[in-house]
Amino acid sequence: MNKSQMYEYLDKNKYMLIDVANHIWDYAETAFEEFKSAELLERVLSENGFHVEKGVGKIQTAFCATYGSGKPVIGILAEFDALSGLSQEAHCSVKQPTGPGGNGHGCGHNLFAGGSVGAALAVKTYIKSNNLPGTVKLFGCPGEEGGSGKAFMAREGVFDGLDIALAWHPQSVNAIFDVNFLANYQVLYKFTGVAAHAAAAPQKGRSALDSVELMDVGVNYLREHIIQQARVHYAVTNSGGFSPNVVQPAASVLYLIRAPKTSQVEEIYQRINNIAHGAAMMTGTSVDIQFIKACANVIPNKSLSKVMYDNLKEQELPVYTPEEIQFTDEIAKTVPQSENREEELLRRVGTLPDEDFKSCIHQLKNKNLCDIVIPFYEDNPSAQLTISSDVGDVSWNVPTAQVMTTCYAMGTPEHSWQLVSQGRTSIGYKGMMLAAKVIAGSAVDALQNPAVIENARTEFHNHLNGETYKCSIPDDILPTPISSL
Repeated sequence: MNKSQMYEYLDKNKYMLIDVANHIWDYAETAFEEFKSAELLERVLSENGFHVEKGVGKIQTAFCATYGSGKPVIGILAEFDALSGLSQEAHCSVKQPTGPGGNGHGCGHNLFAGGSVGAALAVKTYIKSNNLPGTVKLFGCPGEEGGSGKAFMAREGVFDGLDIALAWHPQSVNAIFDVNFLANYQVLYKFTGVAAHAAAAPQKGRSALDSVELMDVGVNYLREHIIQQARVHYAVTNSGGFSPNVVQPAASVLYLIRAPKTSQVEEIYQRINNIAHGAAMMTGTSVDIQFIKACANVIPNKSLSKVMYDNLKEQELPVYTPEEIQFTDEIAKTVPQSENREEELLRRVGTLPDEDFKSCIHQLKNKNLCDIVIPFYEDNPSAQLTISSDVGDVSWNVPTAQVMTTCYAMGTPEHSWQLVSQGRTSIGYKGMMLAAKVIAGSAVDALQNPAVIENARTEFHNHLNGETYKCSIPDDILPTPISSL
């Protein structure tokens, strides 16, 4: 079997992979409760000759599926969790929830899972057909959204022994993920007060909700005094009930703190803790601080990214039908479009020379579907994004590279109903299949050319410069389903 035949294998199994992606889209399970999704993926991999180890990293919905033996050991990452409150009808250009309060795949992880499983199956077939030494491992990584499942897995040594790790993510462009992501902490602040009749005896009450509100005000003032690259977000997870005539005895707020380095996150975290204690003192309440999760910053690996880029360039890009183009045009009308949409999009991919930057803008102008490959250069500095990913914890343990492919219209915001709608369409499937081929091709290059892994390893060690990975999640903290917070 050669690479072309491997890609033909993927094409023949396209509808099976689409079926996997659709089922996971339908399940729409949130962090650490992806039981149906994990079971489906485990079954598909097991039926195709993989040895599946369930419950890895002390997480019920995490798994590792292995085929082959010996070196090199190639890891492929798969995600499959959804987001809360994003229920939406598929292939629909108007907001149409499938039900009140439902979940939805607002980051395309259903496609992520299907594409990664496809890549793993293709690599397995290549190893078997050519009787090659080497191992491919597909890691089922739950809880990326608000859970940092890979960080918990890394803490338990799940990724130890890998030579490289490959991943992808649905996006609105075809490109290499040549970016630095932010590290983060997620922390729950639970205030406890005293209930009382809000009219008859307010002096006897101590409002936990007042504590939350004062804390939020304090953190908003803090934003002015932290580094520009940092981000702090919050969600009130318990407002104390629905009765305004009751002084709320309990309330809680969930904070997500981001910064380029874990040490910077830690500093902001301690300042926010002080604000929480101050809010409790002002209101006569108490506060319990619960560390939920953390993830490290992503370390790009240029040499491994170049291998993925070369494989991306080798592929025929999807051709879109008039119906697909019309649908994305309709989606685009529902999203506020910036005059500098293309420029903003390109700056989130990486850094480009002026000539390439202008050329890409020209090619993408007046389109809503990206039908080009964004250039990648090993020598260019990586872009700094203000988002986070638990892929960061993998990248601190093993050389890691990621590709992105066009799965939805340019300008579509992540974590939106528009993205949920596009995650179960032919556009998304085309991007998924392209990603599967790129990952599989890159894995085969690593299997057959020792220099791929040697170069990636050298760059990895040079970047760390003696630093070692230490998971930011305390040993006694276990994964928490996001629905329980």
